[in-house]
Amino acid sequence: MGSAIAYLIASKTNTKVTLYDVFPDSLTKSQATVEKYCKSSVDKGFITAEKAAEVKSLISWSDDLASAKDADLVIEAIAEDINLKHELFKKLDAICGPTAIFASNTSSLPITSLAAVTKRSKQFLGMHFFSPAHIMKLLEIIPGLDTDSATVEKIREFGQKLGKTIISSKDLPGFITTRLGMVLCNEAAFALMEGLSSPEEIDLGMTLGYNHPMGPLALADFIGLDICLHILEVLHEGFGDPKYRPCPLLRQLVSAGHLGRKTGKGFYKYEAK
Repeated sequence: MGSAIAYLIASKTNTKVTLYDVFPDSLTKSQATVEKYCKSSVDKGFITAEKAAEVKSLISWSDDLASAKDADLVIEAIAEDINLKHELFKKLDAICGPTAIFASNTSSLPITSLAAVTKRSKQFLGMHFFSPAHIMKLLEIIPGLDTDSATVEKIREFGQKLGKTIISSKDLPGFITTRLGMVLCNEAAFALMEGLSSPEEIDLGMTLGYNHPMGPLALADFIGLDICLHILEVLHEGFGDPKYRPCPLLRQLVSAGHLGRKTGKGFYKYEAK
């Protein structure tokens, strides 16, 4: 996700971007991913070879967090683990300048809680991109309890420069998109568990009946069933409402290691590429 966000920013705004990761192997993979995005964009005629070379020259990679010290905007896109995010933002808060804006790409975790571990709650908000970030048109902005209007307006203007359509949400679990999307995926899992129909027909009901581009079970496999389970647990805990309880079938698949596309098996089976 970070690679796609970096490519998007470099290609749309001609801004220098540094990708940070604690693991060197991840940085190597990220470089290959950016190269793939550039090649694909040139092959499809979206950009010229000269533009692709310019985009690549604007992106750098680092395993040293101090590389963020002069950043105007930091977008965090690590695993959906609130403790890991807290730890990272504490470190960044001590490194970055006082005017830097912090944003989290979290799809479900509370922005106010993430901001609270820093000394810049007014300059902290959620920027929820959708995968792949350089193609999907939506950007969800989530102000925390203390986020000031100037920060929101700066990020809204920045999002527009990225070519995004922007929606905003209050800082409640799952925001708009994840809350609605995960309820649908979870209910589809319940329908499958209850023998209502096959995975294919449940998904066809939504793709052909509601014009969704992907059925909820296929979408869950694409996202990762472990990630879906985690988000549903966040929603269930955050709202205390039983309608968000994760489907037992979803829990069973995750416990078996059937996580969707990334493992070759979830609600569907996938052939190895």
